[in-house]
Amino acid sequence: MGFFGKLFSSSRPSATQEEVEKREAEQKKALEEGLQKSKSSFFDKIKRFVAAKDEIDDDTLDELEMALISSDVGIDTTLKIIDRIKERVKRDKYLGSDELGRILREEVSALLAENDNEANVNFTISRHGDNPHVIMVVGVNGAGKTTTIGKLASQFTSRGYKVVLGAADTFRAAAIDQLRVWAERSGVPMVSQQMGADPASVAFDAVSSAKAQGADVVIIDTAGRLHNKVNLMAELSKIKRVMQKVIPDAPHEVMLVLDGSTGQNAFEQAKQFSAVTEVTSLAITKLDGTAKGGVVIGISDQLRVPVKYIGVGEGIDDLQAFDKMEFADSFFTM
Repeated sequence: MGFFGKLFSSSRPSATQEEVEKREAEQKKALEEGLQKSKSSFFDKIKRFVAAKDEIDDDTLDELEMALISSDVGIDTTLKIIDRIKERVKRDKYLGSDELGRILREEVSALLAENDNEANVNFTISRHGDNPHVIMVVGVNGAGKTTTIGKLASQFTSRGYKVVLGAADTFRAAAIDQLRVWAERSGVPMVSQQMGADPASVAFDAVSSAKAQGADVVIIDTAGRLHNKVNLMAELSKIKRVMQKVIPDAPHEVMLVLDGSTGQNAFEQAKQFSAVTEVTSLAITKLDGTAKGGVVIGISDQLRVPVKYIGVGEGIDDLQAFDKMEFADSFFTM
């Protein structure tokens, strides 16, 4: 059964409509606040220029193109957006520059919708027969990988799922200690060995333990080293093979965590990791502290890997399921 198959029914009571609406409002506010630096940077670049304009002309489009590129939307995606706006202006004959924010929201939303190949996740998981859902998490050191795992564990737990963590990043003692802190904070068991232990052995123990406990999801942390792609590929392949001795179709998901504040470097990391392992989902972190939030638009448009989660703050609930339409609406609202 796939990730978006029949959802496992936890014993936790369903949230009331009022609770759902409250959570959605809080998440919307957190998203808007988290994107404030990116929004301010973007609109500061074009406000003065378009203020005196009474139409969207070639000069306006040139300025908009530069603003999008400098927000790390990426050249290819920026050109797509500019082409769409040109067609819009041509079709509607007259569009005042004061409507630019609305036009951007509509056209970026339409562009992302065309590439939409995934459903909203909303932190739901599926079991696989008697087996838990296995998530292997990859990413370079410093991207927020371990923190993302901790937040995922906490949010899954709060929704009634039984979670087990596997500390297979044995290259750094700090990674094991950090994950242990999150495990204790979330109230979930963690399987670990000493620093320098075989990562595949840790993953094997974690998956075996999760299956024995009847857990719903097991999240495996891995070392994030790209300096030697051959070794990284061999290590990740070995982890997969060993886990499959316990659960034949594991891992069910390979999630790559990217630091959004690195802009186009995050895009390059995504391409490099995709070259050494089959990445099936992305989590983009640290968007609240950067003016490069446009990278989410570019990655979502250019890669055939769905962005599932974005981090817009330090709090546990500031890791959000990615909604393309909500993101475009928040980003391009002046």
